[in-house]
Amino acid sequence: MVRKNRDSKFIIYEVLYIFVITVLVLKGADLDLDKVISSNRAVSKSVRDSLVTMIDSLTAKGLKFEIKLNPDIQKQNVELKEKVESLNKKVATLSDKIKELPPPELAANKEIKPKEQTIMQSPISITQTFYQYTWNIARNSGDVPTNIYDPKNMSEPIVTIPAGQEKKFNLMGQSEVIAKYGTQEEKINVIPLKPPQIKITKVTTKMDGSTIYAQDLQNITVFNVTIVYLRPEQLKITHSGPISVSGPYKDNNGNNVYYVSLKIAPNETKYDEWINRPGTLQEADGRYKANFFFFVTDKISKAHAEAGDSFYFTDFSK
Repeated sequence: MVRKNRDSKFIIYEVLYIFVITVLVLKGADLDLDKVISSNRAVSKSVRDSLVTMIDSLTAKGLKFEIKLNPDIQKQNVELKEKVESLNKKVATLSDKIKELPPPELAANKEIKPKEQTIMQSPISITQTFYQYTWNIARNSGDVPTNIYDPKNMSEPIVTIPAGQEKKFNLMGQSEVIAKYGTQEEKINVIPLKPPQIKITKVTTKMDGSTIYAQDLQNITVFNVTIVYLRPEQLKITHSGPISVSGPYKDNNGNNVYYVSLKIAPNETKYDEWINRPGTLQEADGRYKANFFFFVTDKISKAHAEAGDSFYFTDFSK
């Protein structure tokens, strides 16, 4: 019987202990049960009084309640409360963002517009022409630097033209180059240079008669030889034949012009030696003929041209 009473007391003790611990965890060390829960949810006063009477009775019988509180309980509760508040704020923010999102079916059907890109006008004017195997000038009319590349080597530009400036650069056999400006680029065709042309023009009437004197043709310009080429400074020009050449001179188009005279003999004796030597050309009408030639070669592209003409005369002098 005594053992059963002890068991009953132990059970009651455990129940009360758990109850008190629960109150302390939730409320701290304050044992004011009125502050544990709101009044509309609290137990009735009679029940509370019964519990107090039971605790007093047990205490009178020698039962002691020793409760040790963890001093960090309140600190941990504060930290927990702050974490809960922070989490609540994040949840609220996330909820607002979720409300802003369109429904899945609308998001899937919504057309995605590509980011607009500013299209810049080409800073290399279409009126500019680039040529193979020579120097060129590129004018940058834009607001950003422009790089010109060989398509076969995009790692290093041939030339960089600052905004609003122009630069001189050389090209070889490229059929096209690439101009890059900002995030854009364009292909530019490179034009082959036209082959050099040799134009020979007779500028005297002294070879029009039946009697033509070699001495007259040695004292005047008989032919003008005009070399037509875009880059005349790249040309190597040679000539052959019994001629005297002066020049070059520039014509109105910037072409090189050479003045050509006959040069056979300084006197009649030398003239006779010349017309009597083997290989001298004589026409059926008795006129003598002396040929000359001009040879033109581009030193870079190796483009080549040649042309010639002839002098006619009958005697050395009057």
